[in-house]
Amino acid sequence: MSVSGSESETSGRSANKPKYSKFTQQELPACKPLLTPGIVIGAFSLIGIIFVPIGLASLSASQEIVELIDRYDEECVTASDKVGFIQDSKVDKACTRKITVPKPMKGPIHVYYQLENYYQNHRRYVKSRSDQQLRDKDYKDTSAVTKSCDPEATTGDGSLIVPCGLIAWSLFNDTYAFSVNKKSVTVNKKDIAWPSDKNSKFGSNVFPVNFQKGGLIGGGNLNDKLPLSEQEDLIVWMRTAALPTFRKLYGRIEADIMASDEITVVIQNNYNTYSFGGSKAVVLSTASWMGGKNNFIGVAYVAVGGICLLLAMGFVVLYVVKPRTLGDPAYLSWNKESAEYSH
Repeated sequence: MSVSGSESETSGRSANKPKYSKFTQQELPACKPLLTPGIVIGAFSLIGIIFVPIGLASLSASQEIVELIDRYDEECVTASDKVGFIQDSKVDKACTRKITVPKPMKGPIHVYYQLENYYQNHRRYVKSRSDQQLRDKDYKDTSAVTKSCDPEATTGDGSLIVPCGLIAWSLFNDTYAFSVNKKSVTVNKKDIAWPSDKNSKFGSNVFPVNFQKGGLIGGGNLNDKLPLSEQEDLIVWMRTAALPTFRKLYGRIEADIMASDEITVVIQNNYNTYSFGGSKAVVLSTASWMGGKNNFIGVAYVAVGGICLLLAMGFVVLYVVKPRTLGDPAYLSWNKESAEYSH
């Protein structure tokens, strides 16, 4: 009985044993480099030689970019009750700002609006939208829309709002009109949104319905006669920002502006950032091969490259001053195993 019992246990274990595979047993051929002083010094030197020039080129490109930032939320409201002023629809909110250009700006000049202390990444805010409704005009699932878009899903009589949700409801609605040396300049607002968003996320046959007709009016309004895929201000706004300070593209000035030119900006200061302590600014910026002004990338590359070069020099000095005899690679475990298999 004991013999048969042990045999059954043995057969049971062999039956449960997985099929042998070099992949599952981690026996596939692999690169196992020896970190000799030469390899380590060469690797650090190579990284430094590549990273430092890239960083210097990025810094040079960033320094050539001309960027003008004008915060206007405080100066454009003279009343002591700023919230009451911005919520009063009968008050003229036009505001004129003048900016002197320090260096020549070659077109196209990108116009952004910048908001601070605005948390578009809040979980409830980010989820307050219906992607299916934005794409499909026949999507009428009231319960699903109400669940995802609450509290801006329906009007008081229960009619669906298109586009629904807090993101669309809070659409930025300040406007800017520019003139250079008292000559009007047109802002091109075409192609400011990502093509993937226009073509895939917003339907060409979906039109606004009951927008800003709920119990509480939010930000800007939409043109009922244009499909959502052509309302690029909305598309740009609905790509939510990850940080509380962010910029979004407003348009482009397709003209060059010379140094010492005076830019006049007539602002319709409609958007309420005063109730939550936010701020607003208009930004004009040129661009380079690396995009907008950003010194961080260049500094990061130079710092990493410099540290690698310093480490390489340190290892060289250490190897010259206090060298160590390398061990015999033949005694490494994988080399010993291969030698045994060859016999």
